[in-house]
Amino acid sequence: MTVFVLDDDEAVRDSVVILLECEGFRVESFASPVAFLESDAPSRRGCLLVDVRMPQMSGLDVQERLARDGRALPVIVMTGHADVPLAVRAMKAGAVDFVEKPFDEHALIGSVKAALARAVPAPAPPAAPAPSPAAAPAPTASPEVMERLSSLTPRERDVLQWLVQGKSNKVIAFELSISPRTVEIHRARVMEKMRADSLPTLVRMALSAGIAPPSE
Repeated sequence: MTVFVLDDDEAVRDSVVILLECEGFRVESFASPVAFLESDAPSRRGCLLVDVRMPQMSGLDVQERLARDGRALPVIVMTGHADVPLAVRAMKAGAVDFVEKPFDEHALIGSVKAALARAVPAPAPPAAPAPSPAAAPAPTASPEVMERLSSLTPRERDVLQWLVQGKSNKVIAFELSISPRTVEIHRARVMEKMRADSLPTLVRMALSAGIAPPSE
């Protein structure tokens, strides 16, 4: 199986390729969505590691195109901190995971292994309608995660919902009519109670537990 790396940033693309090849993965890289989609890569076994923001098409656009074409290629989204809302949308649409730049090497490798474990033989089955980005995912969280979630206070859960949407402390403070400092305190407590060492980890746990962003 092959890990396909799609990123228009040559430096990022090369660093990811080197890391994965050093770990023994077979890797192919692409500089543009068009080059990737016009190749035979989408019909082969493996997984796709794709950047959210690219000039021609976004990572979400590529993911949606694969779904429309009936390609069952597991997708991992690469994102900067400001792109967390887009990454959440990608996960709701079926992405295996998202990794935040700069990468934690162990987390990235773990995500790739998980994605490859979900790879199915090509050709993929006929295309099915893509899940609605607004639909909340069915809970798949472990009992441990659900137990941690139950330990949150109502206000901490409110803050968690806004964090899942990728909002800043200042925006959350405005929405909840509290001070940014209070949001910082609640956020720190949420991270501690959920035993999350990063925002992507927290968001993954929240989505697996069926936590949806608040209605705006």
